[in-house]
Amino acid sequence: MRLLEKKELVFLLSLSFAASCQNNRKEMVDIKAPNAKKIPTELVKHGDVRIDNYYWLNDRENPEVIAYLEQENAYYNEHTAHTKEFQTTLFEEMKSRIKEDDSSVPYKQNGYWYFTRYETARDYPIYSRRKGKEDAPEEIIFDCNLLAEGHEYFNLGGLAISTDNNLAAFGVDTFSRRQYQLRIKNLKTGEIYPDKIENTTGGAVWANDNKTLFYAKKDPVTLRSDKIYRHVLGTPTESDVLVFHEADETFNTYVYKSKSKKYIIIGSSSTLTSEYRFLKADDPTAKFKVFSPRKRGLEYSIAHYEDYFYVMTNKDGATNFKLMKVEEENTLSKNWKEFIPHRDHVLLEDVDIFKDYYVLSERENGLNNLKITRWDNNESYYLPFDNETYTAYVSTNPDFDTEVLRYGYNALTTPSSIIDFNMRTKEKVVKKEQEVLGGKFNKENYRSKRVWATAQDGVKIPISMVYHKDTKLDGTSPLLQYAYASYGYTLDPYFSTVRLSLLDRGFIYCIVHARGGEYLGRKWYEDGKLLKKKNTFTDFIDASKFLIDNKFTSKDHLYAEGGSAGGLLMGAIANMAPELYNGIIAAVPFVDVVTTMLDESIPLTTGEYDEWGNPNEKEFYDYIKSYSPYDNVTTHDYPNMYVITGLHDSQVQYWEPAKWVAKLRTHKTDTNILLFNINMDAGHGGASGRFESLKEVAKEYTFLLDLEGKID
Repeated sequence: MRLLEKKELVFLLSLSFAASCQNNRKEMVDIKAPNAKKIPTELVKHGDVRIDNYYWLNDRENPEVIAYLEQENAYYNEHTAHTKEFQTTLFEEMKSRIKEDDSSVPYKQNGYWYFTRYETARDYPIYSRRKGKEDAPEEIIFDCNLLAEGHEYFNLGGLAISTDNNLAAFGVDTFSRRQYQLRIKNLKTGEIYPDKIENTTGGAVWANDNKTLFYAKKDPVTLRSDKIYRHVLGTPTESDVLVFHEADETFNTYVYKSKSKKYIIIGSSSTLTSEYRFLKADDPTAKFKVFSPRKRGLEYSIAHYEDYFYVMTNKDGATNFKLMKVEEENTLSKNWKEFIPHRDHVLLEDVDIFKDYYVLSERENGLNNLKITRWDNNESYYLPFDNETYTAYVSTNPDFDTEVLRYGYNALTTPSSIIDFNMRTKEKVVKKEQEVLGGKFNKENYRSKRVWATAQDGVKIPISMVYHKDTKLDGTSPLLQYAYASYGYTLDPYFSTVRLSLLDRGFIYCIVHARGGEYLGRKWYEDGKLLKKKNTFTDFIDASKFLIDNKFTSKDHLYAEGGSAGGLLMGAIANMAPELYNGIIAAVPFVDVVTTMLDESIPLTTGEYDEWGNPNEKEFYDYIKSYSPYDNVTTHDYPNMYVITGLHDSQVQYWEPAKWVAKLRTHKTDTNILLFNINMDAGHGGASGRFESLKEVAKEYTFLLDLEGKID
């Protein structure tokens, strides 16, 4: 066949495919969307009356609620029927890049090498260890594929090994509500003891006697971790001793062991305030001692070394944190001495302590830095990194007596590596590089950069982006813009094999480092919370305008995605600037902010007053109401939207997106698609299987690619 004939055939096939798509779209428009009934509920606060027509959806035990959610799922399935084959193709494509029989790099702890591995065609991890040497015979601790049998959802968490290496405490969640049943296994005999502790966080800590266990329990209604108990192996769980009760509803509590193994430590924290208690791990029945009493606005964390505690804190206005030290017998804050001073331009994020060295995790101008220093101060240096869109972090380093630091590195165009670095000789060994299977990946085919948008108040907003080298930067390419930007959480630029399915089809992918995260330091977070939260939304919108104005994309090809608090961001931009986006993906979105923050029985509410504000105070009520996506749905055109949730979500209750979608359906004036997909078996993190989660990503990507006419 002549070249011209091939082109003609492709053209004719394209016309046929386009006509078919148009017919399919016409049929989809004709599919009747679910119509949730309205039962007006009057909600009154500060003399302000809100009418919530869908408040009745707040009851997952109501058969009518379940029926409505199933109607939405049916509508989604009908609406996307023409893409099912492509979803499967996309799933298989993403799966094919991932090594199925993979394993983690073993780490050394107390004489054993621990690692996690996967087997081909199996969804769940196998936790194993080897004694003494990395090539010693494998001891399987848990095969989660066997434990998961018969469960729609399964997660094993909080694996904790006793000091004598003979016992393992572990948590199991089969409901996706993050309420773990704590169990204990004898690693010598394989017996799982009858001890069952319900409604825990999943984690536990062994005292040095190898029989005493400390763990945190949750409030059964709010799911706030509020109590620390002591359990002795073989005794009835009903007789477990309550050693600490966190009565302040704005705080959560947890328990861990110092890396030195000398202390059991109870932490208690809210958004703005920290407090710790400690006792010697050799004396588990002693009384916990307060490290330094809580003071509102004072944050600190502690690490132990020799006769001192090292305290990372914002004390005395250290916005970006500093490191202090204090004798272990005189730990009150008045005794803290400065060790690493506060720096205006450097955020101190963590400290890792070894026998001869300590390692600081820092962030400057948005970039990760790892600084290594000898305790005797004879040497101090930074690890070199030469990219402006990379991620570097201290990895698993439980071994105290070692001169080897294990760290991780990746970038938007560079697969992840786990690296062992000898802090004395400066020798570097790459222990593992992420394999991208399929034979098609070449990092030279991709480009990454960091650009800066200007916000409406003049502040510069960093954007990390990646794209295929053949993608045109002339305004015609589709672009997916992502952000989270809450709680001070920083989303660093990272490599993703899954994302290649978008990049290879001409998408540009951007992470907007909006205010609300800590990408540019602690003040960056402070300027995107409480009564400054709208900066997050306007930063994202201004970044969109920048990307359009600079011809990276156009309004017809710009897409936005965010999950949880990032889903709140999606709801806000849909109300504030819907004309900028062709499509929006909102995953487990926190969109009914006023109602949720006024309901203290809902998980996470009281602990988040310092993030969003307490709407029981009128100033915060008015401000939150002014941006709450559900309360601000109006009669206008909305972009194409895909909304995702899980029925058992413990972080953002399913009814928030359910109510939001129902309200959007009655207000939107466009003919754009609005899809709502509910996983009836999952919670906040989605499906639990290793590859099951890829099916959910395939749905998201298919939504975008279908809008772009790139379903092949």
